[in-house]
Amino acid sequence: MAKLTKAQAKAHAQACDLLTKDVLTEDDKEFVYRNWNEGANHVNGEAGAFFTPFDMAFDFAIDAGGGRIIDLCAGIGMLSYAVWQRSRFYDSRPQITCVERNPDYIEVGKKLLPEATWIQADVLDVLNMGLGRFDSAISNPPFGNIRREKNSPRYTGEDFEFHVIDIAAHLADYGCFIVPQMSAGFNYSGRKNYERQKDGKAVKFQELTGLHFESGCGIDTSFYINDWKGVSPMCEIVCVEFEQEQIAADPAPMPVAANDNRPQLSLFGEAA
Repeated sequence: MAKLTKAQAKAHAQACDLLTKDVLTEDDKEFVYRNWNEGANHVNGEAGAFFTPFDMAFDFAIDAGGGRIIDLCAGIGMLSYAVWQRSRFYDSRPQITCVERNPDYIEVGKKLLPEATWIQADVLDVLNMGLGRFDSAISNPPFGNIRREKNSPRYTGEDFEFHVIDIAAHLADYGCFIVPQMSAGFNYSGRKNYERQKDGKAVKFQELTGLHFESGCGIDTSFYINDWKGVSPMCEIVCVEFEQEQIAADPAPMPVAANDNRPQLSLFGEAA
């Protein structure tokens, strides 16, 4: 568990009080999303569970797509809530499915976004759950070498964000993700100019999968770098068109057994 400041602890307690209400107003929900602290009762560093800043989530929603949406590693539904709220200005509301393994997060998420379908599951099990095809997959996945029991269909390396993107490619026609800048395939946030990465793990992952990472409408996430709780990651919003890859959705490929996440393994699981 993280050590909260007195102000953080007070705000978190107020958020918990609001969650005892039968029905929350939109102002209540915004207060909870901004102040319910994922580190108050969980060692979120081990799971890489750091929730997207509230205002950044609404910028993310510009690129998130619509229709039938699956939110992988949903947390308490920050991204899905932003997508749902923005859809008020569109012709139709999305159908949102939130997948999260932490039951405490799901309990909070259901109070904040009851319009979504909530599923408690490990993201690496999703392909075997018969959920069908989605128009869009969204995620702020755990970053880096997070312990897991399986691999995604094509990727066997240590970076969890790539496992989630690979799984999304087998579920949806389009994906929108928050990833560390070094995993984005491009540098934009905090820079003077947009530039493609010419080497590194993101380039290798795109070569492996045939996917192409783009920056969407171009949100500079460095504006929100101090709004995260417990971390200050330089990240990017990555958009991927999956339908061009013509990946069959049924039957879904089986995730393969994971390596033991030892650091001596290289990017794609080969012995260094």
